[in-house]
Amino acid sequence: MEIGKVVGSVWATRKDEKLNGQKLLVVKLLNGKNVYKEGFLVAADNAGAGSGDLVLITKGSAARQSLEKNTAPVDATIVGIIDALEVEEDKE
Repeated sequence: MEIGKVVGSVWATRKDEKLNGQKLLVVKLLNGKNVYKEGFLVAADNAGAGSGDLVLITKGSAARQSLEKNTAPVDATIVGIIDALEVEEDKE
């Protein structure tokens, strides 16, 4: 699983019919406590997330298993909204 921040939404009028009714969100993945990886990820939303939310993302076959339509062609799904994140600082 990975942690990311929702930064936008995706609207697609033409798509695989198995994606109909699925909310798709744009996520920026975390690489450190306040450091983001380059690029974006599109993830199906299974947790009711919104813009600005810190989210927990699962990928691969686990991403499909968490959806109602587990045959949907997705490889990333938001499975939780994070309320708080605690990361210990290195003492080196």
